[in-house]
Amino acid sequence: MFTRLYHWTLSLAQSPHAAWALAIVAFAESSFFPLPPDLLLVPMAVAKPKKALFYAGVCTIASVLGGMLGYAIGSLLYDTVGKWLIGLYGYGDKLEALRVFYAQWGWAFILVKGFTPIPYKLVTIVSGLLGYNFFLFVLLSCITRGARFFLIAGAVGYWGDSIKAALEKHFAAFLAIIAVCIVGGFWLAAKMF
Repeated sequence: MFTRLYHWTLSLAQSPHAAWALAIVAFAESSFFPLPPDLLLVPMAVAKPKKALFYAGVCTIASVLGGMLGYAIGSLLYDTVGKWLIGLYGYGDKLEALRVFYAQWGWAFILVKGFTPIPYKLVTIVSGLLGYNFFLFVLLSCITRGARFFLIAGAVGYWGDSIKAALEKHFAAFLAIIAVCIVGGFWLAAKMF
């Protein structure tokens, strides 16, 4: 099953719709979708190493645009979706502490969390919810998401053959690591405050 999924991802890189598929996943991940674009970025960059930096650019732009949607969800839909999300992650009674922290350290929170496996949608929605400066949020998102995706693309470009061989042998392990990072990211986000 995992071998078929891996080969499907590689064939997607050959498709004329590859960049659009990657953009959709990166956009959705920053606002509502649970799976990171790395799941497509890595195999696609392995399949076409000369396009790895292009794919990183697509991920960055789409992720920042999706982050803007996440910001809008937090900002405009606080009374419905926002309260529910805050409650879901156990921040309901800690909202004021989160507000104080974000006023002082929001820039660091965005930069660090945007680079880690903690789901970026949490950062985007909380930034909107707490009314963080939108233009600074967009700038910081460009920096942190760009750094993450271009670092991945650069690593694939440099160690492409080794990564390709490892993915072909251990794609299931790669997916398991991503799954652990996602679950761990949600757990860590819930325990932060």
